[in-house]
Amino acid sequence: MPEETNKEEKTAVNDDQAAPQTEQQGTLDEVNAEIEAELLDELDQEPEQSETEQLQQQVASANDQVLRVQAEMQNLRRRAERDVENAHKYALDKFAPELLPVVDNLERALAAIDGDDAGQKAVAEGIELTLKTFVDVLVRYKVEAVDPAGQPFDAEFHQAVSMVPNADIEPNTVMDVFQKGYTLNGRLLRPAMVVVSKPA
Repeated sequence: MPEETNKEEKTAVNDDQAAPQTEQQGTLDEVNAEIEAELLDELDQEPEQSETEQLQQQVASANDQVLRVQAEMQNLRRRAERDVENAHKYALDKFAPELLPVVDNLERALAAIDGDDAGQKAVAEGIELTLKTFVDVLVRYKVEAVDPAGQPFDAEFHQAVSMVPNADIEPNTVMDVFQKGYTLNGRLLRPAMVVVSKPA
């Protein structure tokens, strides 16, 4: 009998020990299951985040490209406007210089006529009116004369034909104008041919 009692007691002790082990096993399984679930959730979320990041990068890149295209279009528009403006302003750039010798010849003809001769007076008046009309037309189209007599020499608009020593005039002053210069909207068409003073 005592042996049976011992066996029963051992079985009871084993059952008592097995119960906590089973509970512990159950708790460990639950913890493992929770950890696995969390890991799976994280794994599921990571690709989503990377996809989101990729989409954000694509959107940022597309925005950057749109801004660049807009800037380029704005530059093209400005350049086209400037080209059109220049085309209007300097449309006569090739034509106007061809008219300038006519003005020069009319001025020479006036200078050659003797004002005291009554027979030439009518001719002089006719040439003078023709010259005035011609110059008015040129001015209307922004072609203006450069007549720098008595002004300081400006290499941008004047071309020195010769330099003459003169103590009465300041050096680098235009003493005489052989041929007037002309500008179109401020751009030089032809420089004035001048004689410039130099120290005596």
